[in-house]
Amino acid sequence: MKVSEAMRISAEWVSADTPVSEIASQMAKDNLGALPVGRDGRLVGMITDRDLALRVVAKKLDPETTLAIEVMSPGIVFCRTEESVEDAIHLMEQKQIRRLPVLDEKKRLVGMLSLGDIAHATSLQLAGELARAVSAHHQ
Repeated sequence: MKVSEAMRISAEWVSADTPVSEIASQMAKDNLGALPVGRDGRLVGMITDRDLALRVVAKKLDPETTLAIEVMSPGIVFCRTEESVEDAIHLMEQKQIRRLPVLDEKKRLVGMLSLGDIAHATSLQLAGELARAVSAHHQ
């Protein structure tokens, strides 16, 4: 099965200079746990609900003035629409991540592939193995 068959078709991302208050509102409205962050037409990182909790709320930063670039996880791990779901799963296991932005052949963001998407598209055994791998305790 290809990633394009399992992914959630949602090409939403936020600019690096977006205040985290707007990002949190968008995540709440759209029921999202993560959003890719872009700058100058390129993806530069990912911001998650965990980033907001640990890097903004816990540090008592002002969400109105704190920008995505300041609290995002830098770098971007992604997969392509034409890759197999199994390859994407191996990447998620290796990097211990639960969500992957999906890029098309023109390197444009066209969707997201999450642990939940994989659970719905593949066998329970495969989804369970991935869940276990990405939920492993960090040493």
